Amino acid sequence: MQKSDFLQSPVEHIDITSFDATAIIDAMRNMSFTSRETANAADILNTMINDADCTIILCIAGSTSAAGCMQVYADMVKYNMVDAIVATGATIVDMDFFEALGFRHYKGSQYVDDRQLRRHYIDRIYDTYIDEEQLQICDNTIAKIAETLEKRPYSSREFIVEMGRFLDKNAKKRDSLVQVAYENDVPIFCPAFSDSSAGFGLVLHQYSNKKNHVSIDSVKDFRELTEIKIRSKTSGLFMIGGGVPKNFAQDTVICAEVLGHTVDMHKYAVQITVADVRDGACSSSTLKEASSWGKVDTGREQMVYAEATVVLPLIVSYVYHKGDWKNRSRRRWARIFEQA
Repeated sequence: MQKSDFLQSPVEHIDITSFDATAIIDAMRNMSFTSRETANAADILNTMINDADCTIILCIAGSTSAAGCMQVYADMVKYNMVDAIVATGATIVDMDFFEALGFRHYKGSQYVDDRQLRRHYIDRIYDTYIDEEQLQICDNTIAKIAETLEKRPYSSREFIVEMGRFLDKNAKKRDSLVQVAYENDVPIFCPAFSDSSAGFGLVLHQYSNKKNHVSIDSVKDFRELTEIKIRSKTSGLFMIGGGVPKNFAQDTVICAEVLGHTVDMHKYAVQITVADVRDGACSSSTLKEASSWGKVDTGREQMVYAEATVVLPLIVSYVYHKGDWKNRSRRRWARIFEQA
């Protein structure tokens, strides 16, 4: 088989505006198990949208963007369901920014001979393929962006703003998450930014500029996200997966206290995950457990134990078609850092 034989069928990203999930969510509300949890999660997200004081933080871990949910996240920003984002570097760079440059992810198979994929320079995410040569173009584009900037430490949020600025003029695919967030002043934080194509690109930049270069300050990320929490009257988390993005957002409550501010725990929280709790983790604790740390209030929280590509489109389609987001004021939190 030739390389082109593997890269024939692009992943198509689901459009939550093209179908109305209201009826199925309403039906799930009267069911049991994961169905009822999913309906409750949809209700909690819609409650956040109707709470005039609530800042909504979207947390994304895992590979759902590559798997077909990329447009879901961009639409959540576009339709004012999200005020800040915490994500893995792979979500933002290797998946979203990568496609904005004109590349695609492809439908594949988890049963393929991975040695054959390696010979063709194709990377695999379960049953999804990425062209490694195109991914290296993404790496190099990050390096080129870094070359245009003042040589100093940046938070990942600051650097992603520059990625959005670059896409504003150069995107091959419009309306990526990075670009839509840039246009709507929704800050994106990647606490482990270097664990992605951004890392390879910035290493290349630093290698060529050993004494004077751009670097990423993850502590500044933490301080900036905590500043948003301090300024928010209340807050809610909508989390896909767990890990660093989830814990980073939750920890802003504790960080605010360390800085001498009294803030409330996150009032609302939804986590969609397939992680197990029996090893003491659940990809960084259950939401009820997080309450013992003073991070999440247990009044309006919901764990949804499901694979996110199945339930996420239903939840967001339901909230979109409810239409309450139309009456919500945009927070535009990114602007507070422009004034600093």
